[in-house]
Formats: sequence, structure tokens, C-alpha cells
Amino acid sequence: MSDERDAAARPPALELRSVVKRFPLRSLAAYGKAVHAMDDVSFVLEAGGSLALVGESGSGKTTTASVIARLYERDSGDLVVDGEPARPFRNRAESLAYKKKVQLIFQDPFGSLNPTHTIRSILERPFLIHGLADGRADLEARLSEALEQVGLSPAAEYLRRFPHELSGGQRQRVNIARTFAVEPSIVLADEPTSMLDVSIRMGVMNMMLDLKERKGVSYLYITHDLAGARYMCGSIAVMYAGMIMEIGPTEDVIRDAVHPYVKLLKSASPSPESGLARAPLDASGEIPSLIDPPSGCRFHPRCPYAEPRCREAVPELADLGGGRGVRCVLALR
Repeated sequence: MSDERDAAARPPALELRSVVKRFPLRSLAAYGKAVHAMDDVSFVLEAGGSLALVGESGSGKTTTASVIARLYERDSGDLVVDGEPARPFRNRAESLAYKKKVQLIFQDPFGSLNPTHTIRSILERPFLIHGLADGRADLEARLSEALEQVGLSPAAEYLRRFPHELSGGQRQRVNIARTFAVEPSIVLADEPTSMLDVSIRMGVMNMMLDLKERKGVSYLYITHDLAGARYMCGSIAVMYAGMIMEIGPTEDVIRDAVHPYVKLLKSASPSPESGLARAPLDASGEIPSLIDPPSGCRFHPRCPYAEPRCREAVPELADLGGGRGVRCVLALR
């Protein structure tokens, strides 16, 4: 009972409150314009929890992860980690402390490993940079443990290899081993299985879930796949054109979607419960330009239910209760 009270008393692992990130365009032809990558993005990732950030390519998911990882600094809004507001780093020690706590798994298992370095050299760096190894013997033990916990055993066989000598799945396991080497509390997984063969994706996903349980980390899992989000995460936030459109417990959102965009995603996904066939939602077009986003609701040019008022003002993310929120005026009638 005391453990449950302690868990309930912990602050959320991560909070975003009305975060905005825009990238100014540098050309003279586009002077004064910017890419609206994130607008009013708010969500909470509970300590030890998992949240899927879902949306089409170009919706702002990777930018959101990059802002959380502090690869980009937000323009406005609040970023809170373990109850502490993120502030500009005053020195290298503060930067390292943050990056030890918040780690990113990159999407590309081929481009994220230096092809000229051995796996040993690649995996040694986080231990050495963060001062986590107490001498050579301890470092060797940590390297072996890091590889074996991601299913690469015997570790000695992999430590001497170069990335090109590994399969795509093995490279991604090395990436994941590198991420967990510094014992982070928050892991940002940016489509970690999208470039892997279908036959090995499930193995990597199950391994990630096992690491989550054993290490007690919190996952922000970025994907365009509703089925993957459902398998990996207890909560889901659906993003479109730089904004959160619907958020809530994964099962509730997927089974009873409210926002038309989420219904569109569902109509494009196979449903094991009702067979592979689905009635398609009558929506057309593509994600809009984030340089000149539509007025009002950003989904209205594609929405089959759009009304004139949908073009007039950006809807607020309304609270539906039960941890659910939706950004749609029509859903609140």
C-alpha cells in the first residue's frame, strides 16, 4: 500500500503546457514566414507510464520529441520534467544531467550509428561521457549487460563488429542499448520499428516493453500506426498539423474516437475485431502546409463534417472527462 501511495505522490514524468515551436524561413521570398511545427501542444506523461504520439508524416511528432530532448528550444509554453520546469542550461553539467534523464531512440537504425566505429566504441561513449563506469573491468561488465539485455548475446561477438556487419534489427537493438546505458527515466522513441522488417518488429516492441517494466521508465512512443500505439501505450495523443486533436486512454480513444481526424486514421487501419474491411471516411486531401496553416480548425479542409464556424477560430482542447480531451467544436454539441 505504501508503494502505491508513493507512486501516486510522484509528479508526472513529463508535462507540456501550451508549447509552441516555429522555424523561421530564411529565404527572401519567404521573409517573415515560419513553419508552425508545434502550436499549443499540451499533454502529460505519468511517471512510469506510456503515451503514444500518433499522426501522419509532417504532423509535428518528431519536432515535439526534439523539443522535449532539448535538441530545439521551444518558443513559448512550459516544459516540466519530474516536476521541475526546464530552464536554459547554465553549464555543461546541467546539460548532461538533463540528457541522462531524457533519452531519444532514433528512427533510423542505419544512419544513427557511426559506420567507422565498432559497436564497442559506440556503446562506450555514454558510459564515459556521463562517468558511469568505475574502471575498465566495470566498463566491460556494463557493456556486456547493455547488449545482453537487448538480446545481443554473447556480447563479445557484437562488441568487435562494425554497424555494417549487423542486420537492421540488430542495429536498432544497439541503439536501444545505448539509450538505456545511462539509465534514463524518460525515453522518447521516435518510430523505433518503422524501418525494420515486419517479421522482427514485434520482437523489438516486446523487448522495449520488457525494458520498460524492469527499468521503470516512462515512454513517449511516436508512431503513425494506431495498432502499434495500442500495443505499446496506455494513453494516446493524436497530432495533426502541429496540434493535438484528441487525447485520452488508448482503448477509449481507439474504440470510441470523437475527432473526425481520429476517425479518418481508424478508417485507414485494419480492425482485428471486425475483420479487415472498414467503411472508409469520406475525407480527401493531404496534411496542410505548416507555413500557411488553414484558419480555424486545421483539419477543416479535409473534414466531411466541417461547418462555416470551423473556419473561423481554432478550437480549444476541451475536457471530455475521464482523462479525454478533443479539439473539435462539432464534438461538443
